[in-house]
Amino acid sequence: MHVTRVRYWILAILLFLYIAGVLFLSAVTLHEPKNLPKQTDRNQRLKNYEYGFPGLRPPLRRSKIQWCSDLKYINPAKSPVALVSFPGSGNTWLRYLLQQASGFYTGSVYKDYGLLKNGFPAENIANGSVLVVKTHEWGHNARRIFSKAILLVRAPGAAIQAEFNRQSGGHIGFASPDRYKRTKGKYWQQFVNDKLEAWKQTNLDWLYNFTGPTHVIFYEQLVDNLEHTLKTIINFLDISPPNEDLFKCALERKEGIYRRKRRVLNFDPYTDEMKRKLEKTQKKVYEAIYNFATPS
Repeated sequence: MHVTRVRYWILAILLFLYIAGVLFLSAVTLHEPKNLPKQTDRNQRLKNYEYGFPGLRPPLRRSKIQWCSDLKYINPAKSPVALVSFPGSGNTWLRYLLQQASGFYTGSVYKDYGLLKNGFPAENIANGSVLVVKTHEWGHNARRIFSKAILLVRAPGAAIQAEFNRQSGGHIGFASPDRYKRTKGKYWQQFVNDKLEAWKQTNLDWLYNFTGPTHVIFYEQLVDNLEHTLKTIINFLDISPPNEDLFKCALERKEGIYRRKRRVLNFDPYTDEMKRKLEKTQKKVYEAIYNFATPS
């Protein structure tokens, strides 16, 4: 009788662990490109390293999003427009703003189930029926389906830390301080080195090699002067006629649920050596952007 009871409890524990594992896997964000050709550019071997598992991940609730109008697809469809950025640069927040200001869905080359269920039902659509298509990819295969591009650039230090937070805690969560100190800081150091190279490659590839019209904006411009910056994007997208009521509503509801709140660590995660590398790489990319904007 005692042996039977022990077996019963063992089976109950195994069943509980199985159910918990299924629920855990269902919560993991799938962040892989959808229906894109395999990338062949030699430099692309350096990108798209993924680290970590969900950590401090607050729940996203559909009821929190109040749309300025019913969202719809573009009909007839147009040539697709890329909304390209390095991860952690505010791409999801800008998509939210564009959906509010235009009334059109935005799409993505990814299928992020968290976004799909919370405000972005066209998350896995990468064609001209959506206003813009989110992508973090670079290289010929990543660029070739697009006719125009919006390049969203954020300073590498802030962008890399935001991506570290996303991979650890989701779109609005945070990495715990212990994750920065994992393996005596080597984990974080390798993450910074890999992502800084990817940040440079992403921005320079689209800047130099994309042949269609390109509109470059900085994340900091969105934060400091949202009205003007968002209006330039709307104009670049040729939304006709622009809806002033929607635009005003978008400004009133600018925060949404996908902009991570500021959180101050009690230590600086970047060493002096890291800061020198960040500054050197940022200077190179920003000089290229300024030369692109004001050619001689």
